Amino acid sequence: MKIKAFLFDLDGTLRHSVPVSGDVFSDFAEEMGLSLSPEDRLRAARWEHYYWASSPEVQDDSRLWESGDDDAFWARYCERRLLVLGASEEAARKLAPRIRDMMEERYQPKDWIPPELPETLETLRAKGYRLGVLSNRQKNFDSVLEKIGLLPYFEITMAAGEVGVWKPAPEVFHAALRKMNLVPEEAVYVGDNYYADVVGARAAGMFPVLYDRRRLFPDAECPVIQSFLQLPEYG
Repeated sequence: MKIKAFLFDLDGTLRHSVPVSGDVFSDFAEEMGLSLSPEDRLRAARWEHYYWASSPEVQDDSRLWESGDDDAFWARYCERRLLVLGASEEAARKLAPRIRDMMEERYQPKDWIPPELPETLETLRAKGYRLGVLSNRQKNFDSVLEKIGLLPYFEITMAAGEVGVWKPAPEVFHAALRKMNLVPEEAVYVGDNYYADVVGARAAGMFPVLYDRRRLFPDAECPVIQSFLQLPEYG
């Protein structure tokens, strides 16, 4: 079936935070005395993608968030990430609150979009493709897209929180497709999170493309791009 549309993830795909929060976290962990190898950092970066892809761990931790205890949620997240980095359980429990505070006080990211992205979106629209954004955010994010100058490119935007289903569940992809009056085989989904974006889009019947700028998933069983200039060939 002919491809008619490209749908995109938002954070980590269209919009990036620089410096990368995971890199800063690992720098802080080393500052606190944890010795890290490049393999440790890579393992943690992959784990972060797994965690935020509606993993059992984030679902369990979200009870803290829903109860209003944001500090406890982030301390628990920091503890989990320290364990993945190789810290002992004792060190992770001790360091987690301190690194949580360091991230809050010292991490000041800025928005960055890949410089080739606007050109690619223009090319796709010129070829007649419809464009949309589907994010695992809780609420509408049009103001974010407007701030970074990308909102006019997209026909629809949808936050998973609007439908109460989260990637990688196929239902959230189907909800976005219904909004565009498309069937799954007519759409490409582009995202940076293998566990949420590729697994979810494939389960929904869409054609997944992994945007892996940092080469975190070299064994991904799907088309992989490091630049958006490669994307039109999948139409």
